[in-house]
Amino acid sequence: MIRPFQIRAGRALLGWSAADLAKAAGISVSSITRAETAEGPVPLKADILVLVIRALRGAGVDFVKQGSKIGVVLDTAKEG
Repeated sequence: MIRPFQIRAGRALLGWSAADLAKAAGISVSSITRAETAEGPVPLKADILVLVIRALRGAGVDFVKQGSKIGVVLDTAKEG
């Protein structure tokens, strides 16, 4: 499950504003803000969250979990 901090971190790795991510995902800036500021699970419908994840992954962000550690990394081969 993707957490709000992972969306913020992915966006930060790309140097994107909330508006940049919203545009890339094809959703509203208010949806990005709601997703990133939530406490607990991301409060977006599954289909909208998929758009956010696809936009970030398409730009080179990957979400990783290793044991109890959760991280966000940038694939520099896709960076551009």
